[in-house]
Amino acid sequence: MRVDVPDSWPTTADEAVALQNQLRDCVRSHNPKNGGAPQFSKVAGIDSAYADDGTVATAAVILDAETLEVTESAVAHGVSHFPYVPGLLAFRELPATVAALAKLSGEPDLLVCDAQGRAHPRRFGLACHVGLLTQVPTIGVAKSVWGDYRDPGRARGDMSDVTIDGEVVGRAVRTRDDVKPLFVSVGHLIDLDTACEWVLKLTAGFRQPETTRQADRRCRAALREATKAASA
Repeated sequence: MRVDVPDSWPTTADEAVALQNQLRDCVRSHNPKNGGAPQFSKVAGIDSAYADDGTVATAAVILDAETLEVTESAVAHGVSHFPYVPGLLAFRELPATVAALAKLSGEPDLLVCDAQGRAHPRRFGLACHVGLLTQVPTIGVAKSVWGDYRDPGRARGDMSDVTIDGEVVGRAVRTRDDVKPLFVSVGHLIDLDTACEWVLKLTAGFRQPETTRQADRRCRAALREATKAASA
């Protein structure tokens, strides 16, 4: 798929923060088409796995939006040299993430990242960065939260707003009855209502979207193989 890969990535925390601050106003929290919520036919998921030495494997998968069956997948490997800094974890994953996406021959019309989007201290998590690089509607779906929220109701589909400094930046979404919610936020080119609707469509019987589950399975397997090969 088409990815606008930059010539270089930030190498320090100060450079990374400056880039987030520079790009955050480019994010568009609305659907790209007028006349109602968009209908997506090919949805992609991205996830990364790490070894202790910084080796990273990222998997990208494309699923049929109706059947949730995987139609294509790709894996990229790398070594992350960027320091571990809360709020800047995207920069540990971005090089391998864009490499995996670029290997896909298909063009998804929705991307789901196992990461934050607008629900981020600088309103610019990994899902925002991926959305800008691909110009594909992108959702951030995280297991943890930045900001404040009240626990939503106990039933699947119950939601509550996530706020930072009084601004709504995402939603806590219950994807299974009596199971901890996921935290959904806009990445790019989608509104929050549509993002939450699609996260529920993609969580067929599990807490995590099927896009994330399939990408997670593949990146973990790829990391095990890479680690095994390195130690052989």
